[in-house]
Amino acid sequence: MPNSLLIIKTIQFVQLTLTDAEGGHDWFHIERVWQNSKLIAKGEEVDLLVVELGALLHDIADAKFFDGDESIGPKKARAFLKSQKVEELVIVHVENIIKYISFKSSLDVDSPKFRSKELAVVQDADRLDAIGAIGIARAFNYGGFKNRVLYDPSIFPNLNMDKDTYKNSKAPTINHFYEKLLLLKDKMNTETGKQIAAKRHDYMKGFLNQFFGEWNGDQ
Repeated sequence: MPNSLLIIKTIQFVQLTLTDAEGGHDWFHIERVWQNSKLIAKGEEVDLLVVELGALLHDIADAKFFDGDESIGPKKARAFLKSQKVEELVIVHVENIIKYISFKSSLDVDSPKFRSKELAVVQDADRLDAIGAIGIARAFNYGGFKNRVLYDPSIFPNLNMDKDTYKNSKAPTINHFYEKLLLLKDKMNTETGKQIAAKRHDYMKGFLNQFFGEWNGDQ
């Protein structure tokens, strides 16, 4: 099957699968990550097919919506790719991108790590969608979805979370900025990712200054 046709079929599969997904993890999130992945890949020596498939399938079954089960996403991706007769090496690579792309995976210091240039590209693209204006919108959309408070001055950010603590956190949405979003700029892998992240990071800092000014009645 030509790669272009495989990408079209993958897009159709993802759109159908995520029809009723939460707004921060829906098809439009996937599309943004896919487009950013292709942009970043222009400056890297990578297998573009693996990058595109990894980007399109990275949130096909996000564990946070499946009681924390991190095996469902890779399994769904594998089943689809096998149905399209994709070669095994590509399937395994895409599975590993799905397994290791998330921020929480970096908190699991005891687990074996997988690295590839393709993962680096897709991971940067996914992290870019978690910061800046869209990142702010996604954070509060998910906080509302989980019925979390916006901010509680009595609950301080936890800057020393392990993976399980992070997965089970019910902290206010503003805490999430300090526990994850503001950390992503320094975790980017590629030069293109770093350049884009710096601008989005500054935007978030400006938002937080405005937020706390309004919260405290100073603005």
